[in-house]
Amino acid sequence: NPAPAMQPQQPGMGQPGMGQPGIAPPAAAEIFQENIDYSIRVPPEILRLASKYVPASAHLGHQTKVPLGAVIRPLAPLKGGEEIAPVQPGAAGIVRCKRCRTYINAFVTFVENGRRWRCNICSQLNEVPAPYFCHLDEEGRRRDRDSRPELSQGIVEYIAPSEYMVRPPQPPTYFFVIDVSAASVRSGMLGAAARAISASLDSLPGSPRTQVGFLTFDDSVHYYSLKSGLSSPQMLVVADLVELFVPAPDDLLVNLQESRDVVDVFLENLPTMFDGTTAEQACLGPALKAAFTVSKHIGGKMCVFQSVLPTLGDGALVPRENVGIMGTPDEIKLLRPGTKWYNDTAVEFSRAQISVDMFLFPRAYVDVASLADLPRITAGTLHTYPGFDAASDGPRFESELRRALTRHTAFEAVMRIRCTRGMRISNFYGNFFVRGTDLLALPNCTSDSVFAFDLQHDEQSLGSSVVTIQSALLYTSSEGERRIRVLTQAIPVSSLASEVIGSVDADAASALLAKQALDIGLKTNLDNARNKLQQACVDLVRASKEGDRPRTVSGYAAPPPMGGQGGHPGPQGGPGDNGDKPLPANLELLPLYTLALMKNVAFRGGTDVHPDERVQAMHRLAGMGVAESKHFVYPRMFSVHDMPPSAGLPSNTPPPEDGDEDNDDAVAGQDRIELPRVLNLTVERLASDGIFLLDNGVDMFLWVGRSSDPAILNSLFGTNSLENVDMSQVQLRTSGNDLASRLHAIACALREDDTPQNLIAKVTI
Repeated sequence: NPAPAMQPQQPGMGQPGMGQPGIAPPAAAEIFQENIDYSIRVPPEILRLASKYVPASAHLGHQTKVPLGAVIRPLAPLKGGEEIAPVQPGAAGIVRCKRCRTYINAFVTFVENGRRWRCNICSQLNEVPAPYFCHLDEEGRRRDRDSRPELSQGIVEYIAPSEYMVRPPQPPTYFFVIDVSAASVRSGMLGAAARAISASLDSLPGSPRTQVGFLTFDDSVHYYSLKSGLSSPQMLVVADLVELFVPAPDDLLVNLQESRDVVDVFLENLPTMFDGTTAEQACLGPALKAAFTVSKHIGGKMCVFQSVLPTLGDGALVPRENVGIMGTPDEIKLLRPGTKWYNDTAVEFSRAQISVDMFLFPRAYVDVASLADLPRITAGTLHTYPGFDAASDGPRFESELRRALTRHTAFEAVMRIRCTRGMRISNFYGNFFVRGTDLLALPNCTSDSVFAFDLQHDEQSLGSSVVTIQSALLYTSSEGERRIRVLTQAIPVSSLASEVIGSVDADAASALLAKQALDIGLKTNLDNARNKLQQACVDLVRASKEGDRPRTVSGYAAPPPMGGQGGHPGPQGGPGDNGDKPLPANLELLPLYTLALMKNVAFRGGTDVHPDERVQAMHRLAGMGVAESKHFVYPRMFSVHDMPPSAGLPSNTPPPEDGDEDNDDAVAGQDRIELPRVLNLTVERLASDGIFLLDNGVDMFLWVGRSSDPAILNSLFGTNSLENVDMSQVQLRTSGNDLASRLHAIACALREDDTPQNLIAKVTI
């Protein structure tokens, strides 16, 4: 488990500047925590705590059953498009604790008139470098704190000096590995991928330094020389999958600006280049090895497009699909990798700073459980499009690929999270490779990358009134600048059970519990995962009803009496056992979210969930932020047939002053489009004369009642009735009348966020 305090960096070990895991420092006589300004906080879109208070002791933590931890999205865009101004270290360099390597922050204490500062993580007293010295005011705070972001804000970004570099910053590199077997050609995937890549070239990060390369494969591997000056790319085919070699290695990865003409020609020809292919098999493993050989010296992002189960060469997989064990405890075997090859390859990729984004287009079983190791360990993403159809699925796939290519991306990143002595980080969740015990290796970290961690008591009681969490992300920006993004959050400590339970954020706690349950499910089985969710909810609800004063008998804790107060028998659920005590307002939705999680594709029992579908849902849920996770497990259902005239139009209501719109279901999108009424997810809400839009953040479904108003049907679908109509031919109108335009605006707004790379929704009728 990660140590909460680190020894100073040893030469030649670990990542420069990130500190080194080591033994916790000896306990100090007292940790001083003075003048804590809790208004200094990390924006909630970046860090969401499961609880806003930490129990003062391990016993209280066990009593309250509150899940301690947080969900962190380190590169999330800030509300309103705010930018974090980078800090250029002065003559003193970046000031850090000499014992645990914590970065100086807004919650450290300065003593001896500012000559020394006490670390709020390990309590070490550190000398203030002479160039960094400043006198203190009458409250013991530095007089220059407001002019120093690191002392006045919860988030700061340093421009890192040379000692934080292992090698010079590399240019952003994008390598595309594309399955061109007959299945890919027939589905139209090649054309959609070529269009999306072509549309993204002008927006790829890092211009004019950006490099690109392409490799295609079916039952052989095809390289493409894209050397500038060529009129068209040169295809080089290697059919020997055992003794694979790389021809013309210098021309396979090229500067995009210099070779733009030949890249454009290649993408223009790609959709039709393999029209006559008869190859039904694919050699993904050899293709990955070839792509690794080309790009291992520089790293970057690798996009892999795969349509069939890889059955040739290294990494060949066999069909493991077994309907007989689905819905049983043995089903977990199908959800774990069938081979270690992809795990070992992913570790190799991570060490070479290569991140894999995988796009799968299966029409049959493709063993997603084995393939998913590549994006999971290399900090990439996994997307699947079962039964891909270019007409209906193409726009969504293209928008997701464009977003993956053009969103804000940090390269060659590592992240470490520290916390105050007495607590420890016990588990990490997300896509990464752990170096040592607690250094998360992230070849790519994007604005959509989400991680989570558990916080546990490491000592029986805390010697401080505040716990501090600090996350440091060291990365290379797309402009080639080495930076460190430091997030520091102070959390008050409480000895009151009611205060701790009353501070639980049900949305964040549900997201954290989901990630914990996924971990348990894959290590044991899905029954244990569902039991974990149910037990965590029951324990927290029970603790919330017990209050601050547990009943004692002769000085020992005892369960509540079976009857009413005063020892008199009372009805079950009466005052004597807190049965009538209502849930705190902040926990009212926790049982609902827990039940929704247990019914989610990632967890639910039964034999109707295909293993590939379940693995994709688990992978998606593991990488979701708080708001996305909430909507994924408990979708929003909008009433379309009776929506007010203002729905689908920009709202006139000003945004909340605090800027936190996670719980605002009234508007969506950058233009604050007004949404229709949100209904509870009960069958009673569905009416035969109604039309309802169901959205879980990934898929949209339009439920149309048999008795729907013909005028509305005509506006939306161009027909007065859907009876006896081939639904594959029915398309939802996006314009032409007021209702269709407003519904289209709503669907688009639900996929918008604070990044310019908005997604396109696929609406299934």
